[in-house]
Amino acid sequence: MPSTPRRLLAATATGVALACLGVAAAADTAGPQSSADGRPLAGLRVLLSNDDSMQAAKASNSDGLGLYEIRKALCDAGADVVVMAPWQVQSGKGTAVTNGGTLTLARRAQLPAGYGDDCAGTPSGSPVYGICLSDGPCGADSPSATPADTVKFALRGGLAAKAGWADGPDLVVTGINSGPNVSAQVNDSGTVGAAIAAIDQGVPAVAFSSSGDATQMRFPVANYRAHARFAAAFLGGMRERDLFTDRFALKVDYPDVSAGQRANAPVWTSVGHGQVVWHAYQPKQTGGDTYDITMGVCANHPGDRCTETVKDADSTALLGRGHIAVAPVTADRTYGARADATRELARVKHYVTHDAPRS
Repeated sequence: MPSTPRRLLAATATGVALACLGVAAAADTAGPQSSADGRPLAGLRVLLSNDDSMQAAKASNSDGLGLYEIRKALCDAGADVVVMAPWQVQSGKGTAVTNGGTLTLARRAQLPAGYGDDCAGTPSGSPVYGICLSDGPCGADSPSATPADTVKFALRGGLAAKAGWADGPDLVVTGINSGPNVSAQVNDSGTVGAAIAAIDQGVPAVAFSSSGDATQMRFPVANYRAHARFAAAFLGGMRERDLFTDRFALKVDYPDVSAGQRANAPVWTSVGHGQVVWHAYQPKQTGGDTYDITMGVCANHPGDRCTETVKDADSTALLGRGHIAVAPVTADRTYGARADATRELARVKHYVTHDAPRS
């Protein structure tokens, strides 16, 4: 197994030492910095991944267009961004990993129309890689690496080999996902799962997801673009306040603004217990042991078993009232366990509640 980058080992050891003193640990180069042009993310090295792939070819915008919008916003804010994302759509893969076989990187030479020059001039050149499971070139039908695969590969040698980042990135960003990741489906989310893979390796991570239109089947560029602008400003504010931490990941869900409305103010919330969507299994008419896998959508009626029961949870804050919902997610998902990060949680909650950009 490739060795863990030295910066990650150092950050982990430093985090333990500082935690013993009751001081919040942060990435060693992710704190407040100045730049000649004043860009809030100047010099920040960002690994960008998602679970929607890097294809961005579907008319519904559900297969990675959000990744290119946030890539542009991060580079405009001064970040050096490298993309290592699944080759195919991997929505719903959670924290799944591939335990054997071969990974192959496919560098995208021609980016989607309108995004080709977004990160020109960055130190790494900001390449975009899709990662497939193949011992040869990735083809149209090649199976894909999972979201967690892409992050673990990047942090355990991929970025050193392809971008020269021997000490790893300062931050992992995942998304922008097509559709919100809230309530019970957070456990299934590959976008959140990739962020969890990052904090498991000692690297701060934030997962971004955007609502679709009223059908939740189409994902307007307007939603991705508004979210991407907010994300860059949000991360810039976190960096200025030295809030990046690997003690927990953050997930940020953005409401539908495609009709021209503005998102309501960010709210600090928690993961709900309802089921906005769920997997359903319908026996085929032919009978036997064959079932179709379908997706159900909660009607959200009082008394319905899928309806949210947690007051002010992420789903109600986001979908019910149009706010930007920010929630912490820990790597330890043991029921009832408290994250041992009280100081960090309090500082980030204060930022979201009082100082974060409004939209």
